[in-house]
Amino acid sequence: MKTTHPKPIAHSPLVLSHVSLASCLAISLAAGLPGMARANDPAPAAHSAPAAVTKKPATAASAPASRSMADQVRDAVDSGAPAANKRLTLVVNGKEKKYITMPPKEAPVPAEAQPKATEAAQAAAPAQAPVKHAVAVVNPKASRQYARAKAAAQVGHETPATAGATHAGGEAHWSYEGLNGPPAWGKLKPEFNVCAIGKRQSPINIEATNTLQGPAEALQFNYQPSDGTVVNNGHTIQVDLNGENSVTVRGSVYRLVQFHFHHPSEERVNYQGFAMVAHLVHKNVEGQLAVVAVLLDPGVANALINKVWTYMPLDTGDRVRMPTGVIDMNELLPKDQRYYQFMGSLTTPPCSEGVLWMVLKQPTTVSREQIKLFSQLFPNNARPVQPTNGRPVRDAQ
Repeated sequence: MKTTHPKPIAHSPLVLSHVSLASCLAISLAAGLPGMARANDPAPAAHSAPAAVTKKPATAASAPASRSMADQVRDAVDSGAPAANKRLTLVVNGKEKKYITMPPKEAPVPAEAQPKATEAAQAAAPAQAPVKHAVAVVNPKASRQYARAKAAAQVGHETPATAGATHAGGEAHWSYEGLNGPPAWGKLKPEFNVCAIGKRQSPINIEATNTLQGPAEALQFNYQPSDGTVVNNGHTIQVDLNGENSVTVRGSVYRLVQFHFHHPSEERVNYQGFAMVAHLVHKNVEGQLAVVAVLLDPGVANALINKVWTYMPLDTGDRVRMPTGVIDMNELLPKDQRYYQFMGSLTTPPCSEGVLWMVLKQPTTVSREQIKLFSQLFPNNARPVQPTNGRPVRDAQ
């Protein structure tokens, strides 16, 4: 079979589009066109495809004697290379076609001729790579959370930051648990600040061994049958009283204004808690407050509490008027009326201090059914005990 050797590239008819002869020679060398490679030249770059013709090593006559073909081509490229990423069409011998995208001017050279890249050059290399379209990675869980949050905002659902705020006034309302529970009371309103910074806060734990023991005046209760209104204020069941009910202590008469309940008891004696407590709130003509705390423990049903529970409103804000003369506060008092006495505060916001407290030592009994009925409405409406901060507590013998 007769083999036809390709003519040297210098005599091949070459049709070029938009490129110079020097550039075409550079491209031909990079693409590995026939007749352009020499035995002594380095191998083409890995990304270049050889032409689909039979190769034969070129003779020495096909290259200039003074400089190698590769050197001449490099000179041509450096003197006028086309713009990077420009697509060129080459037609060789009227048959062969190649579509080449020109690389940037800093085109890669054979590995043997490349100097070792520095760390800085390696770090900058990704910036020269062709730009790829970024594919967003979506976290399905995060997307669902975003969708729920957006839907809640559209329908006006409360967020954790606004939970507890009233829709009318936009102010946070205190509670016994959650974000607006006792630890947060002092931050809800400026006038609640004492709840956080006060030094004589109530309730407290009374340690009998640390009390001031000695003679003390007896409490003089003056309670008469009267009437009142039972209120569910959202925090407890409270009875606003009418009539002349009072207690005399420290030479001052304090009139009974209202009484209410906590479950469990707020006060502790020697770290012991009780099932419930009734706070009897009195006020004198100077506006000073005196509170008598009646501890409540399971036992025999209490007659006064039975009357109050009979008229207990179920909804917050409801008020139910009780019949005239049905309330007799003496039914709530224990027989032994000795007490512990100390200066404290209100146990609900604004936690005002300067309140005279008298905790009766002997508990009054209430039935478990009476305790259960209240606890179903108010499972926990007791403020935790507060530091005594060195306050003296009198033990009235």
